[in-house]
Amino acid sequence: MELSNDVLELIGKRIIELRKINNQTQNDLEFLTGIDTGEISRYEGGKRNITIKTICKFALALNVHPKELFNFDFDINKYQTEN
Repeated sequence: MELSNDVLELIGKRIIELRKINNQTQNDLEFLTGIDTGEISRYEGGKRNITIKTICKFALALNVHPKELFNFDFDINKYQTEN
């Protein structure tokens, strides 16, 4: 378990969820963001590091506030180490 990889995966799942709520396809997101569908697939799968600039592109395309991409359940305690 690595914190950053898990967060990337959760952001990707959130992009998928919002895209489906909006009845959008990856092709729709490609048109709206300028990001090709292969890259979108990697973002959605949590396989690609996402920048703030890309988060903003997705937020605009999904018609949501950027913070909505971080709207998921997350337990930081499982990453805490005991001293």
